[in-house]
Amino acid sequence: MKTILITGASGDVGTHLRRELAAKYQIRASDLRDLKEKIKGQKFVRADISKFSDTLRITKGVDAIVHLGGYSVEGPWEGILSANIIGCYNVFEAARRNGVKRILFPTSNHATGFYRRDQTIDHRVYPKPDSRYGVSKVFGEALASLYADKYGMEMFCMRIGNVNAVPIDKRRLSILFTPRDLAQLVTIGIEHPAIRFEIVYGVSRNKRSWYDNSNAYRLGYKPQDDSEIFAADILRREQPGDRTAEQYQGGMFVVAEEIPNPAPLPKSSRPCRTNR
Repeated sequence: MKTILITGASGDVGTHLRRELAAKYQIRASDLRDLKEKIKGQKFVRADISKFSDTLRITKGVDAIVHLGGYSVEGPWEGILSANIIGCYNVFEAARRNGVKRILFPTSNHATGFYRRDQTIDHRVYPKPDSRYGVSKVFGEALASLYADKYGMEMFCMRIGNVNAVPIDKRRLSILFTPRDLAQLVTIGIEHPAIRFEIVYGVSRNKRSWYDNSNAYRLGYKPQDDSEIFAADILRREQPGDRTAEQYQGGMFVVAEEIPNPAPLPKSSRPCRTNR
């Protein structure tokens, strides 16, 4: 059974993923915060990804890495820089030094958030980040490309929509990514024998999707869920939002300077480091 490191394992996405993959892999769960949910047989290793010594320690002896760790929303540059730029570099470089060839990098829909909602985009579009957070995800994609071409590593970038069992608003009808579809795509990223450098969209098969996800389907992805079953109820309750935000795929990220951090650190660890 392969050993998979999941950084940012205490966050919502990491918790969903650990639950879904528990029977498939030996999971090494890492975060700066305590795990919200402990799963039998999974090892927790505390680490701060902004410290290279920590990333060297946690990446040793694993078969693949799912790098979820980072600042998960738009926020102050200091926090984005420390967790998402320095932290991403540290994880990739530590993996290279420890001989870990395959990394799954959950990038974000916010790497392309300034495309309009009336556009359908694929994995080949030029990045149009909607935030400093989005910029950090574009950085991670570029770094993954470098490590694939320069060092022969295998990099699987997933532009994640919104991981949840149920969409919470109109925008998320287009970007819903259910936990079981997340687990399927991550499994492809771990197991597919022909990965070198790929960008795919981490979304379910939503009728209202803004994405041509044919690159994921080419690799065998067959999502099971569609947000449309929730559409009537959500649209009935939806209230008008910010007019600028409503034009773009990134939603409020295109206008917000800072969004409350859904996963704040303990006070002793603030202000700038957090793992999603």
